[in-house]
Parts: sequence; C-alpha cells; structure tokens
Amino acid sequence: MRKIITQFCNFIFGKYKSNTLPRVWILAVDMIIVILAYFVAIFMLYFNDYGKSLFDWSRIWLVPVAYLVAFLISRTYDGMLRYSGFNDIRKLFTACTTTMAFLIISKMVIFRISPHLAAELYPRYVTIVYHYLITLVMMIIMRFTIRRLYNEVYKNVGDKLNVLVYGAGDGGTMLMRTLNQDPTSKFRIRAFVDDDPQRAKSQINTIKVYSPKVALTPEFIEKFDIDVMIVAIPSLTEERNREIIEQGLALNLIVKSIPSFDKWVDGKITSNQIQDIKIEDLLGRKPIILGKSNVIREINEKVVLVTGAAGSIGSEICRQIMHYNPEKLIMLDQAESPMYDFQFEMNNTPDFKEMHDKMAFVITNVKDPVRMREVFEMYHPQVVFHAAAYKHVPFMEENAYEAVFVNVFGTKLVADLAVEFGVEKFVMISTDKAVNPTNVMGATKRIAEIYTQSRKGKTKFITTRFGNVLGSNGSVVPLFRKQIEKGGPITVTDRRITRFFMTIPEACSLVLEAGSIGEGGDIFVFDMGEKVKIWDLAEKMRKLAHRPDIEIIETGLRPGEKLYEEVLANEENTIKTDNEKIMHAVVRKYEAAEVDSMIAKLHDELETCDPMKIVAQMKVIVPEFKSNNSIFSQLDK
Repeated sequence: MRKIITQFCNFIFGKYKSNTLPRVWILAVDMIIVILAYFVAIFMLYFNDYGKSLFDWSRIWLVPVAYLVAFLISRTYDGMLRYSGFNDIRKLFTACTTTMAFLIISKMVIFRISPHLAAELYPRYVTIVYHYLITLVMMIIMRFTIRRLYNEVYKNVGDKLNVLVYGAGDGGTMLMRTLNQDPTSKFRIRAFVDDDPQRAKSQINTIKVYSPKVALTPEFIEKFDIDVMIVAIPSLTEERNREIIEQGLALNLIVKSIPSFDKWVDGKITSNQIQDIKIEDLLGRKPIILGKSNVIREINEKVVLVTGAAGSIGSEICRQIMHYNPEKLIMLDQAESPMYDFQFEMNNTPDFKEMHDKMAFVITNVKDPVRMREVFEMYHPQVVFHAAAYKHVPFMEENAYEAVFVNVFGTKLVADLAVEFGVEKFVMISTDKAVNPTNVMGATKRIAEIYTQSRKGKTKFITTRFGNVLGSNGSVVPLFRKQIEKGGPITVTDRRITRFFMTIPEACSLVLEAGSIGEGGDIFVFDMGEKVKIWDLAEKMRKLAHRPDIEIIETGLRPGEKLYEEVLANEENTIKTDNEKIMHAVVRKYEAAEVDSMIAKLHDELETCDPMKIVAQMKVIVPEFKSNNSIFSQLDK
C-alpha cells in the first residue's frame, strides 16, 4: 500500500521541478469538491425528505458559481498545499462562510421581491448550510492530506539522514516544523529525546519522545538507524550541552545544534541555521564573559591603531573595537592578500556599513621606521593594540634573525613611536610561551614584554598573556581540520602534550578589557581553566568529523616545543583584579637603562645575522630561556 501511495505522490509532486502544483489545478480540485459536496448534501437530505431533495437537483448551477467567484476574489488557491496551516484554513473559512451568507441573504432578499424567482434560482436553506459544512470539511481534509502525503511519504523517499532530536520543547517543535516545510531538507526525524520525564512516552505529530536512558543507547540507534543527533535546546547550560554532545559522539553520531533563541529570525529557525558542533563547544570550560563598561570608556571617540590587523587575533580585535564607536580605527598589516580580504569583509559587514569613514587600512611592516612614523604623524593614535608578531615556533627556530627583528625590534619601534606621539595606552599581545621560554619565539615575546614594561612616562604599557587560541591561523585546530579533510593521519607531536586554550573572541575580549583596566607596566594573565591534552583534542575533532577511521599518530616533539605551557614563571605571583577571570602578574621589574643596554647589544648581534650570537644575547636578557633545540641548547653549558 505504501508503495502505491509513494508512486502516486511521485506522479503528483515529481511531475513539477518545484514540487509545486499549478494554481489552476488547486482551483479545479476545490471546484470539484464544491460540486461533490452538493451531491453529498442532497444525498444526506434524501433520506429525510425525498421530494424536496429532488427539488434541489435542478438548482445545482448557482452554488458552484457563487463559490468560484469567492475563491477567485479571496485567492484560496494561492497557498502551497504542502505548507497548509492556520492562515490557509482561515482564508478557506472566510471564503466559504461569506459565500454561504451571500446565498442565504440574497435568497431572502429576492424572496421578498419574488418568491417564485427565489424558488427557481436557489436550493433550500438547509441544503445551502449542509453544503457549506461539507465543503469546508472536505477542503480542509484535502489540504492536510496533501501536506501529510508530501511531508511523510514523498519527501521521505530517497537519500535522507535519520535524525534523533534532543529536546521536545519549543526548540524541537520548531525544528520539526522547519524541516517539514523545507523541500531541500536532507533530514528525516525518527524520534525525540528529552530530559523531562513528563515528556517521555508522549508524541509530537505522531513521532515519539523517549528518555535519554532509552534513546542514547547503541540498541536504539541501531533499531531506528539514526545518523544524526540535533541538539534543539537553545537554553542549555554549557556543561549540559557538552555532556549531550559527548554522548552523541560516543554513539558515533553526527552531532549538530540549533542556535540560541536570540539568533532566530522572527521567532523561527531555518534549515541553514542547523549548525555543526565546533571544537569550541567541547573546550571543557565555560566561556569567559568580560565587561564592556571599561572598554567603552577607553575606546569611545578615540583614534585606535591595531597592528597585525589581518591576523586571526588582530582582525577580531578590530571587529570588537568597531562596536565601541572609535573616532577612527587604523588597521595595519604587512600581509597584502589577507588585508585585502579583511578590508572587503569590514566594508561589507552590515553593522559597519555606516562607519566606513571611521576605518583606515594600511599596508606596511612594523619594522619599517619611515613608514611607521608616517602612520603616527598622519593619524596620531590615542590607543595602540600591538598584535603584529611572528608566532610559529618551528619557523622561528630556523629564522632567529626575523623573529628578533619583528617580535623585538618591531615592538620596540612601535612602542617608541607611541611614547613620542603621546599615545595614552599601548597594549601588547603576548603568549604563555614567553614564560620560562624553551624556544626563540617565546624568548622574543618575553624580551618584548621586558622592554615595554620598562618604559616610563605618559604612555601606559600593558601586556596580555594567554594560551593557544582555537581556530587562529597556524594553530593546531586548523591543522587537524586539514588533515581530516585529506583523510588523515592526524599528527600529534607527543601523546602527553597539553595546552591551555581559549576562543578567539575570548582572547580579544581579554585584550580590550586588560587595556581598559591597566595602569602601566602591567602583565595580565587569564584564568585559562584546565589544560587540554592535544591527543584528546584530536580524538574529539575526529569524532566531530565522523571519521573514526582516521589514524592519530605521534611524530615527536619539534625543536623548541614544550610538553606543557605555563602562564606564570616560577618566581611570579598574581594579584586579583575586579574581574575574577583576569589576574595581575607580579613579575620582575627592569630599569629602562639596563634594558636599553641589553637591547642595544642584541641589535649589534642581529647585524651579524649569526643565529648562535643572536640567541646567546637573548639568553643574557632572559636567563630562564633554556632552549630544547639541540643547536641552541649547547649555549646553556
């Protein structure tokens, strides 16, 4: 029987590429129902009054004509039958009721003028009422039958993914409605699961709701052939959301979710909003929300310069700054193509369309003294966020000259110009690799910290130090994604290696908040939560990609790489700030003259282009720098 129904649906819907019946067909079917309903009404009355029922046969023409005019005026045939809902029923009810009222009232009026003419033109009042009721019921049944056939028979044939929806509340109900109304949807809902015991064993549009104990089992998944689990509870806590995702991944399901209520459009969601679970959702800690009032005070109506603006961190800092109404935002980077892409994005972001005159894009290198001076002379920035730096550890081990030139002397140049031009605040983005550094990159960032900390005067120098940023350019997450896309293997340098992680928005919020509360010479560190094992991260990303077949292999630690990162050096302590997630690091203070002397010697060694001499002087400036690179480690002896 189902096969016959399916073939019928394929004939009806599949004949048209848009799966939409022509309007004239719908009108024709409605008129057939009107005529058929008239015969049914007469037949029902036949048993009660045979003679008078026969009287109505000869007056059949008037009723269909009246209904046809009403349908044409109200356009009841305009709606798509597969989407029939309350508004369509209301339109039908209005058209049919108006027609019935017109027939009755017009008959009464004509009867007063000419009883004979009224008897010749109109059927009996009871026939008009019976016909109205039967017509309305049959038209409603027809529309919902077509809708049901389309959504549950025709739409569900072919290559579709069976879905388990987690959440039988408003989110789950709205998701079902969205998928039922989307002809391009590749999802077929097979069951709901909900934490609320009262909802378990109930139904939503004939689809059963189960408890997690029943549904989240290998037996249930196999029985219903579930492919995907969609988490449809937007109000879930981060911890509970993570637990549900982990359960789905453990069952080898593709896990997706719907956005929070505030991102719904007009109180509805669309199929396009069903999103993949990101690795950030499995970070293992609650996202850090930072205050805005301090940032507004520091950014509003001020000229702000961001170096490294085309990078993952710099670009997000720029996006966030634009929401605080700067007088001018100067975005500076030496990478032409990324800067071009970022300029296009900023110029076409709806929130910033009216703010083009507040944005400036500059191509230059922070180690170019002539061009950087020109930028300061042209714009006179009041706040500087210095994100420009080389950050890839293995590359910098092989290119110590460039690492020092950009990370140390590029920072020195921008910092010196900030002092010269009276910049109010200079915020430097540092890294946890600057703590007890074991590589050239980390050591250069620590030297940059030392230099900026030692500056005294009107300009307040603030440093923000945090761990790895999920999804940033060159980080482990994009690397793992590329390896997964290529079919593996996923490479992890050591099974024991751990890192702190935060999201890009969190990292940039920290930078802005720290910049607003810093008073000069400060180093701020973040409450990073628990360390994450990179091996576990790879496992989770493999599960998220639904590729359990991809192998994870160890490749061995690279030169300069640590098994774990630190946020504070051994001698350092922290002091709480007003924000419980931000701590003030108590570090060794350096006098400007001492630092200047050491930096001058480093510059002399830089001119030799000899990596050994350069690194040797770096170790003088940063005694805790113990390289695990076999080439540079001999300098420790």
